[in-house]
Amino acid sequence: MESFDAVDAADADDVGSPSGGPYEWFQRAQDMLSTGNAEAAIILLERVRRSEPSPSVLETLGRALFDARRYDDAIEVLTELVERAPDEDYAHYALGMALWRRQMFPTARDHLSMAFVMRPDRPEYAQALTQVKATLRARAEAGLAPEGPIEADF
Repeated sequence: MESFDAVDAADADDVGSPSGGPYEWFQRAQDMLSTGNAEAAIILLERVRRSEPSPSVLETLGRALFDARRYDDAIEVLTELVERAPDEDYAHYALGMALWRRQMFPTARDHLSMAFVMRPDRPEYAQALTQVKATLRARAEAGLAPEGPIEADF
């Protein structure tokens, strides 16, 4: 039996690695995401991102992070996606949704507006934009800051 010392560094890096390559990892991650296992999908997608940071990988990783409620991480990945693919409507929509969850309403409105202008036929874009605009209007009418949590007066 071979001792651990006899395992070279390259083999040690592969311990615990998923089988296959980036394409197979991406496919498995998509399957995991579709069945509600966002955290497991994130692990594979981070690995894929290191080897092939394509827009489709960034989009799927951003979706997985959003689904896992890791909004700050989703914002980071989706911002990178928007910078790399500014003409992708879904990138703006997804970033807008993540910003909305972090109560960054003005920036969320801007990205949701961009998505809506690009694809006015998508009802979810119109609905999200309408809701964020209503939130901003209500906050302005109440004299509240346009973003961030609302302080309670107890």
